[in-house]
Amino acid sequence: MPLPGAKEPSRFEKLSRLWGRALLDVIYPRACRICDQPLAADDVPPDLGEWMCEACRAGLVRVEPPFCSACGEPFDGAITGPFRCMNCADRKFAFEFAVAGFKAEGAVREMIHQFKYGRDQSLRGVLGTMLRRALDDPRLADEPPGEWLLVPVPLHRAKEADRGFNQSRELCLALTERTGMAMADCLSRVRDTGSQASLHRHERLKNLSKAFAMRRGLFQKARDVAGAKILLVDDVLTTGATTHECAKVLKRDGGAEKVVVITVARG
Repeated sequence: MPLPGAKEPSRFEKLSRLWGRALLDVIYPRACRICDQPLAADDVPPDLGEWMCEACRAGLVRVEPPFCSACGEPFDGAITGPFRCMNCADRKFAFEFAVAGFKAEGAVREMIHQFKYGRDQSLRGVLGTMLRRALDDPRLADEPPGEWLLVPVPLHRAKEADRGFNQSRELCLALTERTGMAMADCLSRVRDTGSQASLHRHERLKNLSKAFAMRRGLFQKARDVAGAKILLVDDVLTTGATTHECAKVLKRDGGAEKVVVITVARG
């Protein structure tokens, strides 16, 4: 069943997908994306069961409560009610909150690494399915997904040219295919900030200052996001510095009403 606000596929489209899948199963039998074990062609569970065997699905660690209400960092223990972690207690993000589907560890981390740096775009489907899990957050449940606009975190043009694609845009496209939600590729990275991995929080914030801008092209206007509710999409959230800067630009220069960050994984 499509999410609220998404277009209902026609009977012909449903049958075409079913026949197409059956044909592909004969030509290219499906295998688990983690362990390569063959997947049964006649009885594959929906959702992640389309991509992984039962054992590997059981090994994934979902982000579940309790977690920080701002950055989505999961915690152990008997914590009841909303709370902010120590890293977020003194911070004011430009986005409303961030939520991820899974923890960035084990097979999840490896798939994301292969997708980004190994340039394995065949992983787009499974990672897009995992990203959709972020939409299960109760804070999004009361707002129809059809009212949200997907916006990918941009790469600098030099890095995107070297990689051949922007992984965040590909995840947006995968989510669009699964939900019918609209996408606006409206941000650009105007300054190459290099790798953020080795930088501390305050260094990341300084490094990212004025690194993003609204894309002002012939077919991309600021009005595309003016007054819109934005789901800002990325593969992994670590400190939240990058998504904070993107959300700031979307609100200040694009006029977005609100910004929520969704990622496949929480680092």
